Amino acid sequence: MIEQALEEALAQCRLNRSEFSELMVRLLDYGVICRDESVIETTLYDRFQRCEPLVREWLAPLGLRLQHDSRFQFIRVYPPGAEVPGLPDQEEPHHGGFRARLSQQEVAAILALRVEYDKALREGQVDEGGCAALSLEALELGMRNLLKMSLPDKHAERKNLLKKLRQLRLVQFSSEEVETSAEVWLRVRPTIAHFVSESVLRQLIDNDIPPASHEEKDDDAEEEKPSKRITPEVEDHSLFESEAAS
Repeated sequence: MIEQALEEALAQCRLNRSEFSELMVRLLDYGVICRDESVIETTLYDRFQRCEPLVREWLAPLGLRLQHDSRFQFIRVYPPGAEVPGLPDQEEPHHGGFRARLSQQEVAAILALRVEYDKALREGQVDEGGCAALSLEALELGMRNLLKMSLPDKHAERKNLLKKLRQLRLVQFSSEEVETSAEVWLRVRPTIAHFVSESVLRQLIDNDIPPASHEEKDDDAEEEKPSKRITPEVEDHSLFESEAAS
């Protein structure tokens, strides 16, 4: 019965099962599809537009929610319990099985990207695609100022960090610059504004979070009251800020 219903729905979308499967697998594997990322993602995004109601219908029973930004032409799937811009929070608790697993340095870099993007947005320093240019040096400076952290020293580790940011469709960059150790410029996507919520950004700007513990701290600094931690103490972490207490 389900297969028959699927075939009928796909026929209305002018898609076959293989094309629908490719779209769903890519979306669930990467968690995001940006039309301007590659030829493959251009094809998949255009295909999604033909069957958006069907994709939403298949994701809904799993507790997964979809964000479609038609202006900047990207789609992102959110795990159960995640805060989704423009949608009401889910009431049922979830335990984060679908959540992104990010290292502490990855989280710090993402937070710094969010702050730098917000600054560029206020200053009108974004292109027609809503992207902001940011040098790797500026990203590291931002990490140090915000969280007393830095990018990995080893070239391979730094390269992997940048690849992770690109996989999350938060930045674009030239692979040649990374390989040759030339000055690297990042194109920060507007997706960063949706990936990190306004409440997290406000908490960061207001200095309500403690600095990372493994970097140097100011011994003369006043002891702050405990607050919600944004950088993770363990590797299993998500920036989605709506996990219910277990």
